Amino acid sequence: MSRDNQAIHDDIAYMRNLAQEGRHAPLLAGPILVTAGVVFGSTSLIQWAIQSGLVRLNPWSQLWIWIIAGAVFAVALTLLIGRIKGKPGINSAGNKAVGAAWSAVGYGIFVTWLALAVLSIKTGNWSWMAVMPTAVLVAYGSAWMIGAAMTKIRWMSFTALAAYAGAVAVAWFIDSPLIYLVFTVVLLAIALVPGIILMRQEPSEVI
Repeated sequence: MSRDNQAIHDDIAYMRNLAQEGRHAPLLAGPILVTAGVVFGSTSLIQWAIQSGLVRLNPWSQLWIWIIAGAVFAVALTLLIGRIKGKPGINSAGNKAVGAAWSAVGYGIFVTWLALAVLSIKTGNWSWMAVMPTAVLVAYGSAWMIGAAMTKIRWMSFTALAAYAGAVAVAWFIDSPLIYLVFTVVLLAIALVPGIILMRQEPSEVI
C-alpha cells in the first residue's frame, strides 16, 4: 500500500513539475514573427513605392512580389520550425496553443489572399486586394489575443488591440497608396518588435 502511495505521490510531483515547466517555458515564436515582419513589411513597402510612382514596374509585379514574398517566408518558416523543435519548452501548453493559433492565422491569411486574387481576376477589379491589409491585421490581433489568454502576459493584449486599431486605420486609407505604408508601420509594430521581445526573453543557452 505504501508503494502505491509513493507511486501516486511521484505521479503528482511529476505532473506538477510539468505544469511549472509549461508555465515558465518561453514562447518560441519570436524568430517567426521577426521573419514575417521583415519579409511582408518590406514587400508592403515595395508595393507602396510602386503605387505611389516612386518605382515604375509592370502592374502585374504587384502580384508577383507577394507571391515571391510568400515563397521566401515559406522556406524560412520551414527552416525556423526545424530549429524551434529542438528547443526546450516546445511541448509546453503555451507554445502548443500559440503555435496552433499562429498556424491557423497563416492558413487563414493565405486562403483570404487567394480568394481575393481569384475575385480580382474574375471581376477584373484589383481594388479588392486593398482589403487584404485589414484582414491580415484582424487575424494578427486574434492570434495575439489567444497568446495573451494563454500566457497572461499583458503586453500581448495591448499588441492585439494595436493590431485591431491598425486594421481600422489601414481601412481609412483604402483608396490611397498610403495604405501600404501604414500597413508596413503597423506590421513592424505588431510582428517585428514583439518578435524581438520574445527572442530576448528566451534563455541565452536556448537561442
